[in-house]
Amino acid sequence: MDSAIEGYLAHARVERRLSANTLASYARDLAALQAYLADEHDVDEPGGVKRQMLTEYMGHLLDTGRGLRSAARHRSAFRQLFQFLVRERILAEDPSLLIDTPRFTTKLPDVLSEEQVDALLAAPDRSLAIGQRDAAMLELLYSAGLRVSELLNLQLEQLSDRGWIVVTGKGGKSRIVPMGDRAALSVKAWVNGHRKDLDPELEKPWIFLSPRGKALSRSAFWYRIKHYATLAHIPHRQVSPHKLRHSFATHLLEHGADLRAVQLMLGHADISTTQIYTHVARERLKRIHAASHPRG
Repeated sequence: MDSAIEGYLAHARVERRLSANTLASYARDLAALQAYLADEHDVDEPGGVKRQMLTEYMGHLLDTGRGLRSAARHRSAFRQLFQFLVRERILAEDPSLLIDTPRFTTKLPDVLSEEQVDALLAAPDRSLAIGQRDAAMLELLYSAGLRVSELLNLQLEQLSDRGWIVVTGKGGKSRIVPMGDRAALSVKAWVNGHRKDLDPELEKPWIFLSPRGKALSRSAFWYRIKHYATLAHIPHRQVSPHKLRHSFATHLLEHGADLRAVQLMLGHADISTTQIYTHVARERLKRIHAASHPRG
């Protein structure tokens, strides 16, 4: 199984050009399948995998607390693995062929209130280098609705002095997104301020640098956002980089933004992906009405 998984991941990286994050996710899911097959069925080669084993594995994922979305992602990973092995004539038949996708209802994304966002963005101490950087990152994440990978990979050349950024999203597709005045001012203060101390010759391409002058890691940024959630008195489970993206879209729609414009700013290929935020906005308005109206 080791060589089969390695071969598929190499194919996915070179031929399909999947992102490093997607490849890492597939590698984890396939490693979990490999461990299950070895432990439960003493199978460690693709030819020994049977359809019933994969059916049982799907049940195992749900029984051990995996959500339906997680189980569906695992199924997608091993389906692609076995399809690859059949195409390469390593296997004669695909044991995953009739494994159904777990059915689930769409869960509305959780979002922060505007008051919570304000508290979070006010938490960094902008008189400190790290606070100036973090304030710019949080402002930009929320004002432009970026994915965390898009934020961390932003380079100086992607900044426009007219308040726009050129974002490289999934599949290498680029889009132009407005930063908003507050975010633009915060980013400018960082780039012209403490960032110069870390990179006086502007040799580093990334906008946001670690104290060592390197690109900031995802784990480091997750730690920082949880730190500011504590300072803002927001429960940790309610705050994540992606939740700020959800909040960006929902707040725009609540204030009358056009759905197509939000789709373009988020970089969604299909508007149906963006439409979920209209449901979030409606549900939030219903809760506000119920809590605030005298006959709610």
